[in-house]
Amino acid sequence: MAHSTTIGTDIQQAKQLLATGQVVGIPTETVYGLAGNALDPDAVLKIFEAKQRPHFDPLIVHTHSIAEVSKYAAEIPAKAQLLMERFMPGPLTVLLKKQSMIPDLVTSGLDTVAIRVPQHPLALQLLQQLDFPLAAPSANPFGYISPTTAQHVYDQLQGIIPYVLDGGATTVGVESTIVGFEGDDVIVYRVGGLAVEEIEAVVGKVHINTNESSNPKTPGALKSHYAPKKPLLFGDATQLPTDKNIAVIAFDTYLADIPHTQQTLLSPSGDLNEAAKNLFAAMRELDNGDADIIFAVRFPNEGLGRAINDRLKRAGA
Repeated sequence: MAHSTTIGTDIQQAKQLLATGQVVGIPTETVYGLAGNALDPDAVLKIFEAKQRPHFDPLIVHTHSIAEVSKYAAEIPAKAQLLMERFMPGPLTVLLKKQSMIPDLVTSGLDTVAIRVPQHPLALQLLQQLDFPLAAPSANPFGYISPTTAQHVYDQLQGIIPYVLDGGATTVGVESTIVGFEGDDVIVYRVGGLAVEEIEAVVGKVHINTNESSNPKTPGALKSHYAPKKPLLFGDATQLPTDKNIAVIAFDTYLADIPHTQQTLLSPSGDLNEAAKNLFAAMRELDNGDADIIFAVRFPNEGLGRAINDRLKRAGA
């Protein structure tokens, strides 16, 4: 069904559309989400259709408070409770045994549901006014670069969804970190906007298990993902192709022998958080530029650098 898409800041309009089973673009602190009623399989199906997303990839459920999480999760392990109290709202998603009211379409038939509380004033206001949680993957066609402004959502999904709630540019810029629990073990299934080091400061050592499969157990775990249309190479500066018209994504220093005009520094001050925030917008800009190939330099594998490297590796897969 074709829509004339509008962008605005009217929470009531977004609420009305969601309450009638429509899907809308919503802001969060990580990236913009494509949201629908998580308890309504027809609305969830519209998310998959709008994204052209394979049905085997699970969705994250968004709600407005820790108290709400226990409505949709059948059990909350002690370490999950600790992390939720410390980092919610925020870029943390917890993988918990689901209550039967969560449709299988949301979890791709798995018995666990990924839940988070977004740290965005507009998203929280909207969620507080709804009597259902929102399933909301990133608001982009499946596999393409995630959107960090309302305009990005509009550019990619105009005519497909009716409304984009505009909450400004996202402040984190990469998706949430996904954490699961097995016995006493805490497992990171997707590195993201909450650094592993911060999680370990609360619950001790964690296992990192970011599998890349064609049948993932968690959202955002497909091997090829977040990809521009142009070929993207990811590696060390020594692997740079010299015979091609390239655009470079680098951290804080320009590579030698390449004009600065062909390079984008994600954080001249060397701040990994700032680099994460600028990553998807830079990929999008270079994808629309005139280079033949995008070359992305490997980032320091610590803090949010882990999430940046993960996204770039998948974008180049």
